[in-house]
Amino acid sequence: MKTESFIRIFAGVFTLISVALAHFVSPWWLLFTCFIGLNLIQSALTGFCPPTFVLNKLGWIRADGTIAWGGDKQVS
Repeated sequence: MKTESFIRIFAGVFTLISVALAHFVSPWWLLFTCFIGLNLIQSALTGFCPPTFVLNKLGWIRADGTIAWGGDKQVS
């Protein structure tokens, strides 16, 4: 899976989770939704993406830009 696709899925899942939490738990969870949106905007403008940074630190991103789940650097 390409890193860009993973980040889009990651952001989408967390947005849906935060909306569900806002509906079922507290409207204050909408602040988390705003944080996700702001993070997506800053990532597009600056090129810095915290999830990608974490994946790089874990060694899960291959040279071709795909995700190596669990840090497996083997290309299959």
